[in-house]
Amino acid sequence: MLKKWEELPDFMKNEEVRPYYEILKKKKVSLMLKRVFDFSGGILLLVLLAIPMVIIAIWIKLDSDGPVFYRQERVTAYGKYFMIHKFRTMVNNADKIGSAVTVGNDARITKVGAKLRGYRLDELPQVLDLIMGNVSFVGTRPEAVKYVEKYKPEYMATLLLPAGITSEASIRYKDEAELLDTADDVDKVYVEDVLPGKMKYNLESIKKFSFLREIITMFRTVFAVLGKDYE
Repeated sequence: MLKKWEELPDFMKNEEVRPYYEILKKKKVSLMLKRVFDFSGGILLLVLLAIPMVIIAIWIKLDSDGPVFYRQERVTAYGKYFMIHKFRTMVNNADKIGSAVTVGNDARITKVGAKLRGYRLDELPQVLDLIMGNVSFVGTRPEAVKYVEKYKPEYMATLLLPAGITSEASIRYKDEAELLDTADDVDKVYVEDVLPGKMKYNLESIKKFSFLREIITMFRTVFAVLGKDYE
């Protein structure tokens, strides 16, 4: 649930964040439904996906050396750090030989990883983060720490809610890797060009926040994964 303004971390208590906070403060029912849905949905998905996830884990191990899961420190509500759960889609220790974001023809992506990314199956283990409350079904994608450190004051408003597995920004930027493919400095282009565009959608989603709207976003995500383009 939403913390009191006085309890927010100091870096979030600014005039740019305040309007978003006031909007969410009036959405107590939707916020409660959101958390109940995340937890109950997470439990149900864990039961349904247990066997498919085991099969994918074996597939990853047979394809390349390294762990089954990709764990990286990310940021969620109120600036809390957590270790995200995703299936590994790149060579082992990929973070040490490239950017924290992925480009379209990234040589670090494994054969199995490319297939998992195509249908976003690498996201399935985040069901564990759902149950633990670190992420929500819908919300700003959890960014790496180094990118959050570059947030403008207004962007801090996205930390009023848990990070999400999907979002309107994720739908609009589903081809993000291809956008970054030709960049000479991937991190620079991401922070200066891609991140502001994604934040426009993230902040707009807070302004229009409702539980029903988030359910609609989940359906839109399914259609986007199946190939539908949204303008």
